[in-house]
Amino acid sequence: MIHIHVLEGDWKMSKKNLDWANIGFSYMVADKRYVSNYKDGKWDDGTLTENSMITISEDAGVLHYAQECFEGLKAYETEDGRIVTFRPDLNAKRMVDSANRLEMPPFPEDRFIKAVEEVVAANKDWVPPYGSGATLYVRPVMFATGNVIGVKPADEYQFRIFVTPVGPYFKGGAKPIVVKISDFDRAAPHGTGNIKAGLNYAMSLHAIVTAHEEGFAENVYLDAESRTYIEETGGANIIFVTKDGGLVVPQSHTDSILPSITRRSIVYVAREILGMKVEERPVKLSEVPEFVEMGLCGTAAVISPVGKINDHGKEICFASGMDDMGPVMKKLYDTLTGIQMGTVPAPEGWIHEIK
Repeated sequence: MIHIHVLEGDWKMSKKNLDWANIGFSYMVADKRYVSNYKDGKWDDGTLTENSMITISEDAGVLHYAQECFEGLKAYETEDGRIVTFRPDLNAKRMVDSANRLEMPPFPEDRFIKAVEEVVAANKDWVPPYGSGATLYVRPVMFATGNVIGVKPADEYQFRIFVTPVGPYFKGGAKPIVVKISDFDRAAPHGTGNIKAGLNYAMSLHAIVTAHEEGFAENVYLDAESRTYIEETGGANIIFVTKDGGLVVPQSHTDSILPSITRRSIVYVAREILGMKVEERPVKLSEVPEFVEMGLCGTAAVISPVGKINDHGKEICFASGMDDMGPVMKKLYDTLTGIQMGTVPAPEGWIHEIK
């Protein structure tokens, strides 16, 4: 059953004159963005603006104490010409959790969804056409604008949503990648690993640059407490496939893995639609060689297949190989992207139509 939320109004599509099949995964300035400011203990009404620039004080809290969180989701054109987003309610809830953890005033979930509707509708001509492989990336972000010298939360904030069309994360299809076990830690036990804060990604930049220099596509981070359990990569959750075709999803003893919306959707698809056995549990590095497929999952790529892991010179090779995505990952990928694009019936509430 497909649940559709309709925003009043109508439009006729008039796409921007772009080479949709060949745009990259980078920022383009679209027409409108949504902005709301928090001051004197409340959020203002919010507005759409053409101004893509932000002016803040040199003493703004975001610059000194990293009070910032963000989200990422996409708007798509479906086969029948509708514009939809995928489970924005989960992004809204996760951003509330992030804000609470960073002592920021949460932006109300209902207003978050309405703001997504408004900004996508205002940039409808930037939504890539169905079949192009491109999508409209939607980036909500919240940060401290109020002056802060002492170490404490700011008292003023801005919530903003901008959009940019992006090409497919993998041109020519998703080929298996090689990743490495990192010597760095992604998140401290009981730290901020389970929220989508910019500070988590800042600390991963040196590690990813180093990995790229060494010829690897990504880092696999182990738990910081014992360095024996698989956690996630710098920008994606991890999933495995067992020899009997089951799905295994790493969990953290110390709640330091980001609750990926893509991962949660894959778990549902595997268990409820494809009838697979699904285990969500801590996974030791020592048991990884027993799996036959590995994937990284997130908004940008949905599933990135992994062909091998380099553990300090020792290779863990998966039976799925280095040529193509494994059969189970392919089935999960095709089902989930089919739901997103409207070719596979969606569970109730997953598809949010913009009108």
